Amino acid sequence: MLAKVMSSADFGIDAYVVQVEVDLAKGLPAFATVGLPEGAVKESKDRVKAAIKNCGYEFPSRRITVNLAPADIKKEGAAFDLPMAIGILAATEVVQKQKLNHYFVLGELSLDGQVKPVRGVLPIAVAARDAGFTGILLPKENSKEAAVVKGIHVLPTHTLSECVDFLNGDLHIDPVEVDLNDVFRTALNYPVDFNEVKGQEHVKRCLEVAAAGGHNVVMIGPPGSGKTMLAKRLPTILPDMNFEESLETTKIHSVMGLIPTNSALIATRPFRNPHHTISDAGLIGGGHIPKPGEVSLSHNGVLFLDELPEFKKNVLEVMRQPLEEERVTIARAATSLTYPARFMLVAAMNP
Repeated sequence: MLAKVMSSADFGIDAYVVQVEVDLAKGLPAFATVGLPEGAVKESKDRVKAAIKNCGYEFPSRRITVNLAPADIKKEGAAFDLPMAIGILAATEVVQKQKLNHYFVLGELSLDGQVKPVRGVLPIAVAARDAGFTGILLPKENSKEAAVVKGIHVLPTHTLSECVDFLNGDLHIDPVEVDLNDVFRTALNYPVDFNEVKGQEHVKRCLEVAAAGGHNVVMIGPPGSGKTMLAKRLPTILPDMNFEESLETTKIHSVMGLIPTNSALIATRPFRNPHHTISDAGLIGGGHIPKPGEVSLSHNGVLFLDELPEFKKNVLEVMRQPLEEERVTIARAATSLTYPARFMLVAAMNP
């Protein structure tokens, strides 16, 4: 018996469609996952088995093969737990298959069947809309983030049982909707303000000119003169983010799992302040599957390098491309990814 469940995974700050195929065959009980799964995906079989049993469903004593297509791209993360469980239940005819071709399904499962939040939901919601799907079944904590994307039904689920009941037509789930105007009104609150700086009129005038033109700044002064305080307050005098800027910035933070719980968008200018011991991979991004670095996390905001001479020479050298081209390309043997990196560079150092 064969079942197919539609899901998705992130690739850079975009997402692609993943078809979770589940096959039940006769033979000794076994559970194999194919399609270049990384560590968290390989371990999902134990979570899926426990969740199905603890929700009151029977786990089949068959040879189970799960294929994550396309099979030539590495899959990571725990977001395939829920589609794998739904696929197994659909193959055993516990779940009806009519709706499976119209909805994306994603979420991490706990051992008792609770659906837990995952990373990178915003790009996945965009991919679902662009691919023409009706809606997306996902954890409740991620629902506001996905609801920013208009033209698709965002259906929050708490448990595996809820998801099964919805797909069988026994339960109605109200789509989550987000008022973008309200999001921007409530999110445009900075914890600090440029008005709090007293004195230093020449530096404040300099930063106002830099903010107006998007210029990079180096501040040189003795310890305690207010360099860090001024830099932290610079984002508050930058222009408010528009929707496109906010969407692009949120995508980057979503891929890294840095979106606050129950938040929809990042509507304030990012401010990143990496320590001077940071590596070049930490600054521009890297890893086996390349992830964004500090230059991308500060996209549409401010990157502050305190104690500039303390940074390693090779770390500063790798910033040439993002400063010149406003993007960074990370090439690895398996893949090459490009992340946006348009930011104001503010540096501080002692005389």
